[in-house]
Amino acid sequence: MLAASTQEESQRMTSVRKAYQKAIVTPTHHIEQLWKDYENFENSVSRQLAKGLLSEYQPKYNSARAVYRERKKYVDEIDWNMLAVPPTDSCKEEMQWMAWKRLLAFEKGNPQRIDSASSNKRIIFTYEQCLMYLYHYPDIWYDYASWHAKTGSMDAAIKVFQRALKALPDSEMLKYAYAELEESRGAIQSAKKLYESLLGDGAETTALAHIQFIRFLRRNEGVEAARKYFLDARKSPSCPYHVYVAYALMAFCLDKDPKVAHNVFEAGLKHFMHEPVYILEYADFLSCLNDDRNIRALFERALSSLPQEESIEVWKRFTQFEKTYGDLTSMLKVEQRRKEALSGTSEEAASALESSLQEVVSRYSFKDLWPCSSKDLDHLSRQEWLAKNIGKKVEKSALSNGSATIDKSPSVPTSNSTSSLKVHHPDTSQMVIYDPKQHPGAAVPPNTTAPAILAASNLSNPMVMVSGAASNPLSNSTVAMADGGSANAFHEVLKGTPPALLAFLTSLPALEGPTPNVDIVLSICLQNDLPTDQAKKSTTIPSQRTTGPAPTTSDLSGSSKSHPIPSSSSFRPRDRQLGKRKDLDRQEEDETTTVQSQPLPRDVFRIRQIQKARGGSASQTGSVSYGSALSGDLSGSTC
Repeated sequence: MLAASTQEESQRMTSVRKAYQKAIVTPTHHIEQLWKDYENFENSVSRQLAKGLLSEYQPKYNSARAVYRERKKYVDEIDWNMLAVPPTDSCKEEMQWMAWKRLLAFEKGNPQRIDSASSNKRIIFTYEQCLMYLYHYPDIWYDYASWHAKTGSMDAAIKVFQRALKALPDSEMLKYAYAELEESRGAIQSAKKLYESLLGDGAETTALAHIQFIRFLRRNEGVEAARKYFLDARKSPSCPYHVYVAYALMAFCLDKDPKVAHNVFEAGLKHFMHEPVYILEYADFLSCLNDDRNIRALFERALSSLPQEESIEVWKRFTQFEKTYGDLTSMLKVEQRRKEALSGTSEEAASALESSLQEVVSRYSFKDLWPCSSKDLDHLSRQEWLAKNIGKKVEKSALSNGSATIDKSPSVPTSNSTSSLKVHHPDTSQMVIYDPKQHPGAAVPPNTTAPAILAASNLSNPMVMVSGAASNPLSNSTVAMADGGSANAFHEVLKGTPPALLAFLTSLPALEGPTPNVDIVLSICLQNDLPTDQAKKSTTIPSQRTTGPAPTTSDLSGSSKSHPIPSSSSFRPRDRQLGKRKDLDRQEEDETTTVQSQPLPRDVFRIRQIQKARGGSASQTGSVSYGSALSGDLSGSTC
């Protein structure tokens, strides 16, 4: 009893070990946890045996984990809730189609490096999963069947095609692909049934179905079978000209029988003389035979029956034929006839019949070789367009942009380029920048400088003021007044302008355009010695600031100070106070000099302490008020 239980325990351990070993080499979810459980299991059974088994399966586990992480990137891109609906070409559907294509390509690369049988099972599983969502996509079905055919599983490929035709019964592409597979493996009767299913009823049979069935019969049953079917198909009133062309070329190229091909073209000409494409195909066939006499006869017969709007391409081919096979007289004669036939109304006939240089370019060109440059071609095309519209009233915008819609090829008929009249483009040459403050009739006083005018007209917009000064900082001949005020108003503005701004504006160079170059402005700012503090004392009396001349930059910046000399009576009662005030002024000037000589601190607490110290000294004197230490505006008021 004990031996039996020991044997059962050993079998159980072996079964569990096999299950773990199969799980840890399979890229699946929670593979790291499975490896940990397997390690614990082996160590619980035998540590000595576990060391050898774990070292053996460690590389396999690492490979499976890497494949799982790589595969997870492709799987996460797939929407597993997508419904199998016919394609609508939406962005989401296209993204899903690309995601499935990437996953299939990944699986076909055999990333696990497993045997072919196991790899094929994974690929089949992935294809089946893909078809659950992309059920109505014919390219997925075709890829699936083609993959089976490449691996040698022809029966599996046929089953996939059969399933595909049940899912998409109206897909001609899948039917042709299925018939091709059957024909390639020798199942001619199965392929023939597929071709016959494409033929359907005689009235609804397409030209392509007739042509492909004739080629199939020619490949597998011989020339007579193909000829017999063609004779039956041509009796149908709905048989198009494509069938005649295809059978004639097949007889000429495959059967090497030009006589049969010529007879087929002549038979079709009785029914399709009104088809320009058929005429051109017949002309190409005769060109291969080098039969120039019949080619001329064909063109003459066709042009005598075709209406004017359908004969454009035939005339074009006729002129090209004369360039190759004819002499100069016949070539000029055909071109003249072509112009007469394609000229529109009687009003345009005179201009259409005139010879142009573009016709010479067309006559003496060969393929991509031209007797002029591309610039000359553009010029000739534009002149042709203008000559054609010379009697019409065309807007200036259409004339300026007409050459953009003209075909550069000289052989293109001129009647097709009239569509360019429908396109109207705006004339951008008269566009100006809108400025609601600008009045063209205003004048500028001759003694007013540009910085003052700009400061008066654009004080509310510093960027406009800078750009305007950059256009001409010292000239006053081209600057207009914003308000139409007198010269006194400008003097007042000039007096109130900060000296730093005045020095900056006068140093700007002359620039063109409304916007100055940023690099130039920055270089001027770096080169100028602009004041860095704003606590400059204003020592002039109010009457002098309002009525006297404008202060200079040095006066406002504090480099040289001028103090008014009061009368002797004003000093006598307050000698002691005057001494104290002078001491405070010297102390304040020393502090200001120290602050100016040092760089501006970045510590907010330090800046506040400096502001408080300056505010205390200003309150003691009662004569000077300082602005913000960081704004850079120079402001001062004397009480």
